[in-house]
Amino acid sequence: MMRTASPAVSVPVMRSSRPVGARIGSGLLYVVLIAGAVLQILPLVWLLLFSLKNNQEVFNLPPFALPSHPKWENYENVWQQGNIGRYFINSVLITVIAVVLTILLASFVTFAITRMRWKLSSLVLGLFMVGMMIPVHSTLIPLFILFQKVGLTDNQLSIILSYTAFNLPITIMILLGFYYALPREVEEAAIMDGCSVNRMFFRIVMPMTFSVIATAAIINMIYNWNEFIFVNTFISSDNLKTLTVGVQNFVGQYTTDWGAIGATLMISILPILVIFLVLSNRIVEGIAAGSVKG
Repeated sequence: MMRTASPAVSVPVMRSSRPVGARIGSGLLYVVLIAGAVLQILPLVWLLLFSLKNNQEVFNLPPFALPSHPKWENYENVWQQGNIGRYFINSVLITVIAVVLTILLASFVTFAITRMRWKLSSLVLGLFMVGMMIPVHSTLIPLFILFQKVGLTDNQLSIILSYTAFNLPITIMILLGFYYALPREVEEAAIMDGCSVNRMFFRIVMPMTFSVIATAAIINMIYNWNEFIFVNTFISSDNLKTLTVGVQNFVGQYTTDWGAIGATLMISILPILVIFLVLSNRIVEGIAAGSVKG
């Protein structure tokens, strides 16, 4: 039985609707972004290699050259012999307490300014914003004299109070736009149901502002963790120092253990880097949410 050949069916070729110029522009954008990402990662790679070298390799090898025998013992030595464990705990303790205190106080202030009606709200907000223009270094001597008079020198409470005071203005500014955008109908309904102001703040308003609170907390945490000048000025006892100041212990008058310094810096970077990577989406959400008013 003869079969007739079926006519060829032409399959339409799908072509990109995007013009060539747009595709070239997107490609160039990806190249620029990849190059920027590589430039951001290179310092971390250099620091990791730096922390695995001895003093001779640090000065004789190129910056990105692999060490002949990686000295992983640098990390063990700084943790066990360099008191880094104590510094790490101090950094975590001070950072967490200061961040919680700053977020709580900033939320109180922002709620009172944006959701309550009182005559001096604009003046109070202006005073807090003025705090952003005060240079940190100009307050070191007055703060040291004040803490000395009240007996808070060489006390971690002085560091926590300083971090809280200097972080309050920027934290209030981050929360401000989001609080203005909150619908008042939710609060009115809560009041009609007999909810008190305190309960409404903790049970309704704060959960609604979680994304912007996470953004402010991460920004505060990065600043507190990396801060150096306050700890170096107000703290003299070795057991009360943080990681950023404790690294000075490896700098001697005649010799400096550069591998130990690199290991200490790597240890200090890793926690904040991990937290930032895990919660980076929260920063974008909080900034986007707080940028719209009304």
